[in-house]
Amino acid sequence: MKIKVLIVDDSALIRSVMSEIINSQPDMEVVGAAPDPLVARELIKQTNPDVLTLDVEMPKMDGLDFLEKLMRLRPMPVVMVSSLTERGSEITMRALELGAVDFVTKPKISIQAGMREYTDLITDKIRAASKARVRARVLPQPGAEGQAPLPQLRNPLTSSEKLIIIGASTGGTEAIREFLMQMPSDCPGILIAQHMPEGFTRSFAKRLDSLCKISVQEAAGNERVLPGHAYIAPGHSHLYLTRSGANYMTRIDQADPVNRHRPSVDVLFRSAAQAAGKNAVGVILTGMGKDGAAGMLEMRTAGAYNFAQDEASCVVFGMPREAIAVGAAHEVGALQALPGMVLGHLATHGARALRV
Repeated sequence: MKIKVLIVDDSALIRSVMSEIINSQPDMEVVGAAPDPLVARELIKQTNPDVLTLDVEMPKMDGLDFLEKLMRLRPMPVVMVSSLTERGSEITMRALELGAVDFVTKPKISIQAGMREYTDLITDKIRAASKARVRARVLPQPGAEGQAPLPQLRNPLTSSEKLIIIGASTGGTEAIREFLMQMPSDCPGILIAQHMPEGFTRSFAKRLDSLCKISVQEAAGNERVLPGHAYIAPGHSHLYLTRSGANYMTRIDQADPVNRHRPSVDVLFRSAAQAAGKNAVGVILTGMGKDGAAGMLEMRTAGAYNFAQDEASCVVFGMPREAIAVGAAHEVGALQALPGMVLGHLATHGARALRV
């Protein structure tokens, strides 16, 4: 059966181009195209789509208001179509919190040609969304506490040897938020590769920084990796872990995409295997595809201890499944349990302080 897609966008051009892109795929079809949420509401009842693509900013009803109502009354997979602007990126982050599975960005110049170049990206995200587990979201509150007390680290502030290395894709923005919000302020340094386009990772990091006990920032490169800090790969670059004497450092570059992604989880994981070895703890979260599986296996071979998110708590159980299949993960757990599992491992296998 084909994936039934409903397009909601106030631009007739975008509706036309996206319809052409989607209908060109043998496994999907457009069952309706609405200029605003009010029309979309009726079309949802008539067509019962598998996936909705939703413009962020529209007349008559804001895309976020519509999304919030939709996820409360009739939860379904939604892919946001966003403008690459500061305002657009902030609204998109909010949409993901409200329950959208993923998003694509509208090209800034020559929309018609640009959207056609995005065919693989758009259709891949729709396919991933069609398989997503959509559930009600509990919106984050700054300073919110975890559900249960987490293990205390052994001499955490004096230990800069241990590191937590995270990779994610579809559904990962919310999974990363849930994970980081449970991290104590003195946790080991954290490096993160999340599949996300340029222009959105800064808003993502800023949002997380406002919610978490730890400091969260978009990696700029050449930073010393500090305890209580998380560094997110910028949307235009790969992120690497390197070592300079007694210190761990970040490095970024714009080398070719790996597994069609830049940033790539495999790139980050492989650098952690080489630079940190047994001092790294790997975590692979929800995501479509297999990026990260090979790199996590290299981490395990180098002595790292690795965790994978379980199928039941994933939005898309692609990347964790591949990592588990190749034997890269030592333990598998639900998203809500993973922070405690990671900190429990670190508390049991505490690192000694580096001599600076």
